[in-house]
Amino acid sequence: MTSPATSARTPGPGAAETENILEVEHISKSFGAVVALRDVNLTLRRGEVLGLVGDNGAGKSTLCKIICGFHRPDSGRILLDGKEVHLRSVEDARRHGIDTVYQDLALVPQLPIYSNLFLGREPTFGGPLRLLARHKMRAQAKAYLDSIKVHIPDIDAEVERLSGGQRQAIAVARATRQQVKVLLLDEPLAAMGARESALIIDLVKGLAAAGQSMIVIDHNYTHLFELCDRLAVLQNGVIAFDRLVSETSLEEMTEYMVSEYRRQVETGRVNGPAQP
Repeated sequence: MTSPATSARTPGPGAAETENILEVEHISKSFGAVVALRDVNLTLRRGEVLGLVGDNGAGKSTLCKIICGFHRPDSGRILLDGKEVHLRSVEDARRHGIDTVYQDLALVPQLPIYSNLFLGREPTFGGPLRLLARHKMRAQAKAYLDSIKVHIPDIDAEVERLSGGQRQAIAVARATRQQVKVLLLDEPLAAMGARESALIIDLVKGLAAAGQSMIVIDHNYTHLFELCDRLAVLQNGVIAFDRLVSETSLEEMTEYMVSEYRRQVETGRVNGPAQP
């Protein structure tokens, strides 16, 4: 049932039709006797939204932690813009243009929206006094949110006053404001209602249309079909299914996962490897 993806959403400005921004080649990772990843090969194109699917223990977390610099692979390599990179830490990955928005969002609820967009990168003035350039932060935050169609009436509002969807949008905006090359989104629609989900879906699609490349990790197939151009399934540490959304269906995906689960039950591998 597997087949490599051969096309995706039209890449953003300046990108060649077949250009990959991220290539993961023959990645393996073990933790003692536990083999988390066996031989993973994965590509992500410029402006593409890739859905990463897999049961608990399939290796999704380990793969994402390798891509974002938290773990180092035992073997294999990662190419970014066609050049091999050695990611030594999460900060190193960010310097290369790879960032992650986790479910906890890492926002400071008591700070205003504009401050959260500049966490750790606040512009200052006044020489050694290093006073925060709040006016500049407000103006740039408002301009950027408007540019990606995230409409927040009061840029001075504290984040804790926002809805779940608005908080998620602010977390995504904080990452993409730095012009990241690859953005990983961990369960971006978790516990959201229809209206909030629509906000994030529109945001993701708008960013992708502008050339932003993203990997979405989600257990909800309906969400993935809404968000993604292509789906890749991790099973037992390898990519077992790679298909364009336009070339598959929710029914096929569900049938595949159920069949794979039954096969693992029959072979006694239902629990799969652990995900450190």
